Amino acid sequence: MNKLKTIVVEDERLPRLSLLAKLEDFRHTVEVVDACDNYESARMSILRHRPDLLFLDIQLQGRDSIGLLDELKETIPLPYIIFTTAYSDSRYLMSAIKLSAVDYLMKPIDKGELAHAIAKATDRAEVEATAVTALPEKLSLKSVNGKVFIATDDIAYIKADGNYSLITTFHSQNLILESLLTLEQKLPSEKFVRVDRSTIVNLTKVFRLNHKQLTCVLLSAQGRELRLELTKIGMEKLMEVVE
Repeated sequence: MNKLKTIVVEDERLPRLSLLAKLEDFRHTVEVVDACDNYESARMSILRHRPDLLFLDIQLQGRDSIGLLDELKETIPLPYIIFTTAYSDSRYLMSAIKLSAVDYLMKPIDKGELAHAIAKATDRAEVEATAVTALPEKLSLKSVNGKVFIATDDIAYIKADGNYSLITTFHSQNLILESLLTLEQKLPSEKFVRVDRSTIVNLTKVFRLNHKQLTCVLLSAQGRELRLELTKIGMEKLMEVVE
């Protein structure tokens, strides 16, 4: 897993330097890209760097950092947050809970508690990364009646239909109000190839090619077959890229 890109926000110099020094021992896990000492510099830095992890002092020179987060979340997804504070205040603790903060550390920060908080952030990042990877990649496409959402792995082939496109999956056909060129740019090039002016084929589904009859049989993971007629140029291109 990649290091968590991290920003430290602490308005007092010594606590800021102390936390940065302690984070050096976790450089295999976190990469500190900036350290800020006030509300406005923190806001600008977070918008610029888009960190994965934020160490955030509850009070920034008299300003409430919860307000900073409320402002940021209107523009970007919030990073993982570890609050730091010198005060035990139930109001801030409840705010941390509502913002799904990773942890809430009392200053001076204990190194063992810091390690535990970083481990929690890392675990959360790994779980979310695994969840994203597990989801099938889907395209949001314009159709006659609105939008359709089609998993790229379900697509067998696509044919141009004037300025529109007809997507054939192993379950259905959908007329899409987008050109073949537009769809070609949206699809992963390692899996989908435009074999001629009017046809895109999912290479991972090619099962059998008949050069004489200019036909291609595509096979789904469940064993369902589809037959596609090709032009001579399309067949030559497909034979070239699948070999």
